[in-house]
Amino acid sequence: MTAAASPGRPQATRPRRTAATKQKLFDAALRLVGERGAAGVTVDEIAAGAGVAKGTVYYNFGSKDALVDAMLRHGVDLLAERLRVSEDAEPPEAVAALVEGMLGFFGEYPAFAQLLVSELWRTPGQWHGTLSLLRDDIVSIVRAQVQRLADLGRLPDGVQVGTASAALFGTLLVVALDWQVFQPERELAEVRDSVLALVRGLT
Repeated sequence: MTAAASPGRPQATRPRRTAATKQKLFDAALRLVGERGAAGVTVDEIAAGAGVAKGTVYYNFGSKDALVDAMLRHGVDLLAERLRVSEDAEPPEAVAALVEGMLGFFGEYPAFAQLLVSELWRTPGQWHGTLSLLRDDIVSIVRAQVQRLADLGRLPDGVQVGTASAALFGTLLVVALDWQVFQPERELAEVRDSVLALVRGLT
């Protein structure tokens, strides 16, 4: 009985260690890729930045490309989770909560905002397909709230739901990056109110 139980103890703690290691790799990869782009970062640098052995990257993800792909998906999942909190609110309040949620997320993860800006709208490269799908995931959440406004007749005449949703997403992304790079002393509430004033036609 004892012999059988002993081998089980390391296995019970292994998932926790693996999750912690993956988070370290995500954080290191996000920082480095956000600074220099995915193509300019090596597995050695990611491993060093995470404080783990190079082999750990391959053990957890198989390759640098798989790590970057997983990092992108992980970041968008975190953002989507943040934005879905606002779905039950009344439409104007939901849009305001969505604006605050996205700005707050990019305030916490400015390298992710930088990565999206640098990779999403340039000439299609290795990550364009993945990023396009992930961008669609986020824009669909924004679109659901904008559609609710449209259903209430709250959109200005001539404004299409799809265009307004994409514009709001792009505006928040660029404003968040500009805030973190050039005006980091500003409070989230101040930036949020400025964006809401800019897009008051949606609220």
